[in-house]
Parts: sequence; structure tokens; C-alpha cells
Amino acid sequence: MLWSLRNKPWLAPWIQLVQFFREPSRDEVYERCVDAALDDPQRARKLDIRPRATRRIVLREMHTPVYRAAVFTKVGDRKEKTAYDKATVDLERARSRQQAAADQTEWPWGIVCALILAPSFIVLITSGFLALLVALLSAALGTFILFWIGTAFWFNLRCCLIAAALGISAAAGRVELGYRAVFWGVTLHDDGVVPVMDGMIRHLMGEDPDSLFVPQGASTGLRAPRAPGFAIPTGAMDQLQRKLSHLDEGTIAVCGPRGVGKSTLLEHAADQADFGLVVQAPATYAPHDFLVSLSVRLCQDYMQHEGYPAPEFARLSPFHRMLNSTRRRIKALARWTTFALPAAALLILGVSSAARTLYDQYQDAVADTADTTVHAVQDWIREVWNGHAVVTSVVVIIVAMAWWGSRHDPWVPRTLGRLWNRFGAKLGMLLALASLGSVFFDPQIRQLAPDVQFNTFAAAAFLGFGWLLLFAGSQSLQLMDAHLEIGRWTVYATDVFRLLATLVGTYLLYFLIRTPSTYALLADPENPLRLTGLVAGGLLARAAGWRPRPAKPPLVTRCENHLYRLQTIQTTTNTLSNGTAQIMTMGGSHATSISTMPPNFPALVEEFRDLLTEIADTLARRKQRVLIGIDEVDRLGSDAQALAFLAEIKAILGVRHVYYLISVAEDVGAAFVRRGLPHRDVTDSSLDDIIHVEACTLTEAKTILDKRSEDHTPHTALLAHSLSGGLLRDLLRYGLQIEEIQAKTGTHELSHIARELILEELAETLAGFRTLLGKQQWTQDSSDILSDFRTLCGHLKTSQCECTDGPLRHALAEFAHQTPDTRLRHTDITDSARQLIDEAAAYSYFSLTLLEILTTPGLDRRSEDAKSEGPYGALEQLAEARLELTISPYSARTLMTHIRKAWSLNDGPNIDILGSALRQWSCPLHGSDPFGRPRPRRGRVPGPAAPPHPRDHNR
Repeated sequence: MLWSLRNKPWLAPWIQLVQFFREPSRDEVYERCVDAALDDPQRARKLDIRPRATRRIVLREMHTPVYRAAVFTKVGDRKEKTAYDKATVDLERARSRQQAAADQTEWPWGIVCALILAPSFIVLITSGFLALLVALLSAALGTFILFWIGTAFWFNLRCCLIAAALGISAAAGRVELGYRAVFWGVTLHDDGVVPVMDGMIRHLMGEDPDSLFVPQGASTGLRAPRAPGFAIPTGAMDQLQRKLSHLDEGTIAVCGPRGVGKSTLLEHAADQADFGLVVQAPATYAPHDFLVSLSVRLCQDYMQHEGYPAPEFARLSPFHRMLNSTRRRIKALARWTTFALPAAALLILGVSSAARTLYDQYQDAVADTADTTVHAVQDWIREVWNGHAVVTSVVVIIVAMAWWGSRHDPWVPRTLGRLWNRFGAKLGMLLALASLGSVFFDPQIRQLAPDVQFNTFAAAAFLGFGWLLLFAGSQSLQLMDAHLEIGRWTVYATDVFRLLATLVGTYLLYFLIRTPSTYALLADPENPLRLTGLVAGGLLARAAGWRPRPAKPPLVTRCENHLYRLQTIQTTTNTLSNGTAQIMTMGGSHATSISTMPPNFPALVEEFRDLLTEIADTLARRKQRVLIGIDEVDRLGSDAQALAFLAEIKAILGVRHVYYLISVAEDVGAAFVRRGLPHRDVTDSSLDDIIHVEACTLTEAKTILDKRSEDHTPHTALLAHSLSGGLLRDLLRYGLQIEEIQAKTGTHELSHIARELILEELAETLAGFRTLLGKQQWTQDSSDILSDFRTLCGHLKTSQCECTDGPLRHALAEFAHQTPDTRLRHTDITDSARQLIDEAAAYSYFSLTLLEILTTPGLDRRSEDAKSEGPYGALEQLAEARLELTISPYSARTLMTHIRKAWSLNDGPNIDILGSALRQWSCPLHGSDPFGRPRPRRGRVPGPAAPPHPRDHNR
């Protein structure tokens, strides 16, 4: 059971604090801190993967004098340590004084004190406080007689009592030391052991400690890219907030490549706005349908913003709707009566006797007062009616006119309501306190109170305090979801506390009822009336906070009517029939049917602008901002279609106090930036400003992955960022693929994961290029290009591990280093085929560069060397090369050539790339290299990094 409790994550910190209190010595506190740091899941999962970084080695090193001194030096002289040292010295002094007093007596002081306390407690419980006082005086007299006759009784007894008093002081010092040890242990763990141990683990891991990828669980943020709550501040978000803060209204275009995060930016802006919504543009060009959808969404969201549900249109017959409504009302009434009727019946039964007594006591006085008041009112009305009170008549007329004039502004009910809300709760609390306070002024209760014995009062107080603690514990644990699994049963701490509170409360009532003295207090005839006053005061205080539901605003009603017009077809039929009930009947019948016509596009635009203007003005008076996001405009196809869509919906833009955010493609943003050069288009008059969403930087990529997953390291973030080019959608996809590859291969080293991921992406990309090349025209002279494609794709399919990467690396290098001047100069191929081949070769060149950089040991050291070579050695340049591939394969190849020079990589296909470096690493599938030499087991720390390739003439 104790081991199962220790494995509970929510219970581990509390167990550690209890251990600090139980064993407060310096060595034990340090031991517990080291064990807790090693048991941390994020730290424990990094151990036992590389041979030098194991739990046994870390534990041994942390107990060496060097690291112990480093931990205490790291913490320094904190106030927790000073208090802990002082408590330790005080406890030692208290124990030494207590031991000195115990050595002076010939009696066992513990047994003597127990023999004194046990009879005293028995006498107090059985005979009361007076008997205990008599017994103590008798014992003191006997002790004085023995001291007078010269015996050693008083000396030994005095030493025993002194030892007991000093023992209490030592126990208090022990509690103080445990209390100080808790704070000192937390400080030592957080500020001393953890940073020193983390530094040691990174040192023991050897080179590139961040290249170790050890996932610990499911990454919800990566598995659900659209899940809310994972947005992080970026440069585009800050730029958008600045533009919104400097504009009262306007239309802002958000442009950028696909997958860069435009939709995330729009959704984040809508969440931050006081009233915001995001709608999707239609995939096919249909502005009328889009505007209908936008109008419906606007009405529904505004009604929900104001706290009113959107109307549900009838899908059943009126009879079925009536049955459903009746069924719901019957269920609600049945539930209410199940609790209300028994509670009311029991309350009336309990208070009936006291109410009748109160009624009999004050019946005559109340009746006389009522009769006097009625006669006074009658006399006043008679005087006014007969004209004997002229001034009163004038006042009555003025009051009547004022009351009629207040029909549009009911200030009188509102004033009464405010008075009720302000003083109703105070009146209820006053009534409840008066009901409770009447207990202290009841002479009968004051007469019976001294009969309650001390032990009875102590037991009742103990039970009441225990019930209060259990009840408060059940309420505090309600949000912690603390539970204990016992076999197939799951026991929640909240349920246990509630059960214990119920049992203790029930036993408290039983104890009070069964005890004669307390039963007499409960049997006071005025208690039901007091309890009724307490309940009435509580209900009155609660009713004071009730407010009637305000009337539905006219704007909400207008939204409902607009929804009905957009989403329903209303038909009205009028029938008129005339007839005479005679033997021969002559009559006529006439029917008229009227059906509403759906609004056309101009009418829909006008109604939408009027409704949006009224909504914006209403919210602007509350200092609230309206924001409408239109997403996926770039899905329309070409830039001409997107511009035509903007031209159609231009009529709904430019509404006062309304911000529009429209996500567009980069070419539409470029048309706006040109500002009419060489000609003007719809963007000049439709858009007020534009925001370019750039690809995320490496720092932002690390922050995004850290936000969505606790497993990714800076090196895995570099891998995902380089392959994705900084595009958010691809970044999340590659982050999830890294976890999938780790689960599939079982390896934790970045080199193995990067190799699998890069080659997998390369195989899929080349397969796509080969499919496109199959649609081109080929001749006998140019067929070797397809042969190279087939050979390289075949190597990618058959290469299972690094032991067989020789032919793959050679084929990849041959294909990646080719240029149009060397391989395609004399081939008879079309320009489109030549373009596809150049793009495939450039992407292979990019993949080869990533392989050489990310799968070679010593990434941290080599990245520092590359950074010192110039700007092309920065790690962000890898993502820049990936983005450049989307623009031109030729400019991307030039950029990658500069990157390879900064990283001291080969510039030709005839050198054995990656050979010497990769052979230092263990193969994830085999234990030996291609030459038959034994390799270390998986996860071994690599040896010294391979020396860099000599800088050739291309430097």
C-alpha cells in the first residue's frame, strides 16, 4: 500500500515533506533531496540510455564530497538554512539539559509522570474538576509530609517533573526542527540539488546532450493542431495588435504562404477581441451564399454574446413540440416537488407548535393593531372624498400624475429593487443573528447551561471541530481529483471525507441527544422558532440577490427576425367563407397565400450593413471591439478569383467600429503593396493595411514545440524547423513524425531519428517527382535520367540501416550534385521536364546537406564553428534554404552551397560523405559495421568527433 501511495504523482511532494519532518538530520535531508531529484519523471527518463549517464553513477557522484560541497555552495547562507541550523543547536541543548535532569533522579521519570497523569485524567473524567483539585491538594500535602521527615521522595519527584518539563521543551524543539527542515529541504532541492544534478547529467551524457530524444507520453498539442490554448506570441501577433490599437476600424489583409499560421493568427485575434468571429470563405466563388452564412453567424454569435440562445427552428409538428415541452415541464416539476414538498412538510411539522404558541400569544395585539390601522385609513379616505382635506387631495392628484408619467421610466420599482438588493441581505443576516443571539438571553437555557459537565462539553466541541475539518477538507479536495486505486476500485478522497463528515455529524447529534444535560438544552420550547428564524434569515439573504431577467433588447429581437428571414420560408394563408344555414345554401370561399421572398444580394448587403452597424454602435458604447475574420480566401484558386471575391464583398467592408481581417495569398498582398504600379486594382480600395506573416524563427519553433510537447529538445526542434522551413503547419507535422519514428525504431539518438525522417521525406518527394516526370515525353538519349531516379528511389526503399548506406549515399551524392550544365546539356528533353529535374536535384541537395549536418556527432561544437564562419553558418539558414526551394531551385542551390562551405562540407560527389562520422555511431539494428567490426550497443556515447573536412578551393 505504501509503494502504491508513493507512485501517486499528486502525493509525492507531500510524502517528501513528511519525510523531511520525520528525519530532519542534515544527511537525511540531503539524501531525500537527491532521491526526489532522481525520481523526477523528466530527469529519470534521460538516465540509463547512454552508458555513462546512469542512475547508479549519478547517485554515486552526488554523494561524493565534491558534489555535496557544490550543492551547499550553490544554496549559500539562505534564511532557511540559518533557521534550520539554529533549530538544530537548540534541540541539542534542550536534549542535553533534559538528559542531565533525568540522570539526577533514581526513578524512571517517564513512568513516574505517567502514573501522575493517568489517575489525574481518570479522576477528572469520572468525578469532575473539583475532585481533581482535592486530589492534587492531598497529594501535595503528602509530599510535604515526606519532605518534612527527611526522605528523598521530594528530591526524586522534583527531578522527574523537571525532566518531564524539559522533555516537553525538547519535543517542541523537535517539532521546530522538523518544521525548519521542511523549508530547508525544499530550498536545498530546488536551488541546490536540481541544478547541480542537471549539470552533472549533461556532463555525463557527453557530446550533444540535447540530441537525446526520450518521449514520456502523448503530445496532445501535436496530435490536435487546432486545439485552443497553444498560441504563443509571435512577431505577426504583435504587429497585428499594434495596427489594431492605432485604428478605430478598417480592413487588414493577412498574407503569407500556406501553412504559415494565418488561420491561427485570425482565431487568436478573434479570441482576444470583445466580440469576434471567424468565418471560412467558400471554396467555390459564391458571394451570396457566403454573405448569408456570415449574416447567420453574426446574429447567432451576437445573441450568445448578449446571453440569449439562438432560436431553434421547428423540425417537428406543433403537436410533437407541445408534447416535448410538456414532458420537460413535467420532469422539472416532478424533480422540484420531490424535494420541495417533503422539505416544506417537515418544516411545517417542526415549527407548527411554536407557531401556534406564538399566534396565541400575539393574536389579540395583532388584531387590535390591524383594526386601528383599517379605521385610520377609512377615516383618511372619507375626509379626502368629502373634500375636508384639500391639501391631501392636491398631493394625491400629483402622485397619480407622477405615477402615470413614470410608465416609460419605472423609477419607483427600480428604486425599491435597489433598496431591496442593498438592505435585504443585511436584514436576513440580522434576523438569523437575532435568532441565534436569543439563546444567550433565554433564562431557562442560562439556568441549564451550568449543568453541562466539562467532559461533555469537551467531547461535543471535539466532535464539532472534527466535523468542521472534515467538511472543509471535502470542499478543498473537490478540485484536486485525488484518488487511490485499490484493485478494480477507485476511491476518491472527496468521497471519503464526505462519508467521514456525515458519520461524525450523525454521531455528534446522537451524542447530544443521548446526554441528559445537552438533551435538556435541545428540548427548549423556543428552539424550533429560533431555527425557523435562522432558516428564514438565510432565505431572505439569498432572495435579496435575486434579480428579474431583463427584457429582451430590441437588437436581439432584430437578430431573431433576421435569422427567421434568412433560414426559413414563411407562408401565410387567409381564408374567407360566407354562407347561410338554410335548406338551400348559397355562399362563397376565398383563400389568399403570401410567401416571403428571400433577399437578393443588394438587399442582403444593405440589411447586413445596417445590422452590423447597429451591433457595432451598441458595443462601442460599452467600449467593446468588433472583429470579423474571413479565412481561407486563398483557397479560391488563382489571384484573379480572390480579387474578384474581394470586389464582390467590398460592399460589406468599411463599417464603423468594425475590424475586418482577411487572409489572402501572397500574390494578393503583393498587389496591394505595389500601390497601383503599374495599375490599380480592388485591393487599393478594399484594404486599409496588410500584415505579412513570416515563417517562424528557430527560437519561436522551440517555443511552439515546448508549448505543445514536453519531450522535444532544441535539437529535435532544429530538425523539425529545418524540414518545415518555419511553416507552422509543417512544423507541427514534423514534430509529431519525430515522435512516431522514435516509437517505431526505439532509438533515442538524433542522428538515427534525423536519418529516418530525412530519407522518408526524400523518398516521398522523389516519388512525386517521378510521377510527374512520367507524364513528359522522353527519348532514348534522355532515359538515363529516369534510370537515375529509379536507382535512387530503389536505394531509399531498400536501405534499412546505416550499415548499408554506402550505395545510397553515393547515389544521392551523384544525383544531388548534378547541374543542368553537366548532365542535361545534350539531352533532348522539354523545358518542363528540365524544370522538374532541377527541382528534384535541388531538394536532394537540401536533404543531403541536412543528413551531413544533423547525423554527424558533435552538432553543438560544429554549429559554433559554422557560426564563426559567417552568417551562412547560422542554424536558421537551413530553414531559409527550405523556403527558397519554393521560389527557385537555382537560388536555393546557391544558398545551400554557401551553407555547406560554412559547415566545411564537401562540394563534390566523389568523396565518401558521412563515412568516417557515421561509422562512429552504433547502428540501431545491427551490432557491427559493414566491415564486420563489433559496434557498441545502442545508445552508447560517441567517441571524439570526426575532424572537419579540409577546406577545398571553393572556400
